[in-house]
Amino acid sequence: MSLWWQAYLTPSSSAVKFAIKATLAMLLALYIALWCDLERPYWALISAAFLQIRPMSGMVFEKGLSQLLGTAVGCLVGIAIMAAFVQAPTLALGSLTLWIMLCTYAASVTRNNASYGCVMGAVTAMLIVIITASAPDGLFSVAVARLSELSLGAICATLVSSLLWPTQVRDHLTGLADEVARNAFQHAALRLNNTTDVSALQQTLTDSLTPLTQLETDSQAARYEGPEGQGRIRASHVLTRRTLRLMAILYALQQLLRYHGDRLPEHIRTLTANIADGMQQCADASSLHEARERLHDLRHQSLACLDEQSCEQEDSVNPDVALRFRLLIGLREALGHALVIIDAREAMHTPSQRHLKAPSLAWHRDHLTAVLNALRSGLIFALLASFWVLTSWDNGQTAMLLGTLFSAMFATRENPAMVAAMFGRGMLFAIPSAFLFGHILLSQAHGFGMLVLAFFPPLFLGLLGAGNPRLAGYCLGFTIGNILLTMPGNAMDFDFDGFANRAIAVMIGLSVVVMAFRMIPGLPTRLRKYRLVAATVQDLREQENYPLHEVETRFSGKMADRLLQLAHHDHLVPEDRRYLFTLGLTGLDLGHASMHLRRRLQDVGGNDVAEARRQLSQALADDYAASARGQCPERVAACGAELVEALRNDADVTAHQRLLVSGLVERLWLSLQRQAERSRTARSDAANIIQPDNATTG
Repeated sequence: MSLWWQAYLTPSSSAVKFAIKATLAMLLALYIALWCDLERPYWALISAAFLQIRPMSGMVFEKGLSQLLGTAVGCLVGIAIMAAFVQAPTLALGSLTLWIMLCTYAASVTRNNASYGCVMGAVTAMLIVIITASAPDGLFSVAVARLSELSLGAICATLVSSLLWPTQVRDHLTGLADEVARNAFQHAALRLNNTTDVSALQQTLTDSLTPLTQLETDSQAARYEGPEGQGRIRASHVLTRRTLRLMAILYALQQLLRYHGDRLPEHIRTLTANIADGMQQCADASSLHEARERLHDLRHQSLACLDEQSCEQEDSVNPDVALRFRLLIGLREALGHALVIIDAREAMHTPSQRHLKAPSLAWHRDHLTAVLNALRSGLIFALLASFWVLTSWDNGQTAMLLGTLFSAMFATRENPAMVAAMFGRGMLFAIPSAFLFGHILLSQAHGFGMLVLAFFPPLFLGLLGAGNPRLAGYCLGFTIGNILLTMPGNAMDFDFDGFANRAIAVMIGLSVVVMAFRMIPGLPTRLRKYRLVAATVQDLREQENYPLHEVETRFSGKMADRLLQLAHHDHLVPEDRRYLFTLGLTGLDLGHASMHLRRRLQDVGGNDVAEARRQLSQALADDYAASARGQCPERVAACGAELVEALRNDADVTAHQRLLVSGLVERLWLSLQRQAERSRTARSDAANIIQPDNATTG
């Protein structure tokens, strides 16, 4: 059965509820707008529809606030532009173009509802300037009307979302947390079993990182759902940090097992296999208590084995003994991170029982991509505005509206041209629907009840199909198209010429957007890879410039984004040429290792130790850049030896501390060496991925 038949013949209960809630929110908004005799009631409809796309109460409330704030700022900017350039329309349009570019740039470097607020700021300012260009005396009345209509839609959407089949953000967040933990433990089991299936490893990592980045973003809406919301936000921060730390240490452990596993004694191999089984059991466990007990038991086993190995290591320089020691330390750290993941997962379910503390994370922002998105949006608006000025066509406003809205909204999507084309097809199908329901039938209706019967059936059908994410682009385009082509209000015009002009304007606006996305698709894939790796190198180099408590906040969240993007790029090439995924994991491992060294040595030794550690941190960044080009690491081994020597000359440093540092440096050097081999083997032209020395991002 096709997706369309499934969506309409066997819809899910969530899709039916979504369609009913969104339809009722729009119906309520339209009724109040008509009762208040607002100038353009259809804006209240569109506002209510967009806010119901993710109908969780906290999400709707947060998105409503972002929309109101963006609308208010857009009103002020629109008024300021008209006040300054009311006698100079060319300068007014030029200033408006710059504002739209600024809003698109801001939407590209922010996330979720904040991004939506930036888009609304651009759209509102555009409406005020364009509508009042021919009648500047009504500037303030137009601004108040736009703010009233959009605010009404937001209030109605929030009210319906809270009263009818309310769904909470906490349910969404707990589901994401369970998914993150389950996939992370499955990934751990594969790593510790030393699997050679790269696709399975990459898939489990992606399956964990994708909900993890969504969890970190969506958790901010929990603050609007009572006092426990802050606890869930902190739990999401802890879960993100610890999951990324676990991924980094697991990658290093698998390298040790793959290349040196035959040198390990039987009891350590058995312990590793038991931990892998325990991780898989935690992934499958239905009880958090059972998972925690299993991890505690395994940690006690690893600690006992580590204590035994420590006694042996103090009197031995055997490299096999050092290997066992490094592996056992890594297993202990992995189990510790896994236990904290269990705690964070439990805190997401019951935040009042566990109090976790962690600041929010930074995110990877590609400012060059944001600038390109801004230039594209400015070009789209400039083309449509020029067409409007040259033709003096009233419905050119509709084309500019769609161009501004969708060029900013779709710019951050993975494939914006495809998404815009989907909306275009949906709006194309909305033309006959709007003509039948919003022109022929609605012209015979009298009273609000008849208006509802004539106008809302296609809206409900469109929203019902939008409940399926794979059809959402077509169906939302169909719904928005019906509203824009009909424009319900107290003084509707059922003239066919007006309807035909609106239909032409809709198609012109969307056609320009689609063509712009196809002609200016974004940064080339090769350049995006380079910038992702270069950004990681830059972050590794700058770790020493920030306090320790800020370093992980800046590094971890950015690396989650980069790992997802690098994994996506790896999926586009044959399996034997994939190395970006492991390159991202190596960078994650190096960053956390550098933070670990800094944390352990910040109160140890004198200036010589601190300077040697800083030199090693810079060497890690330089050799990471070299490994991305396929070149062998040259500085880490020497700088690591200097750090160990500085520790040996310091009387306050114990032999055990020197042993830990020496083992960590050797493991990092081996990891960089293997990554260089992988990069060199995977691509003959790997030298083009990142420029030597001083690689920076825009």
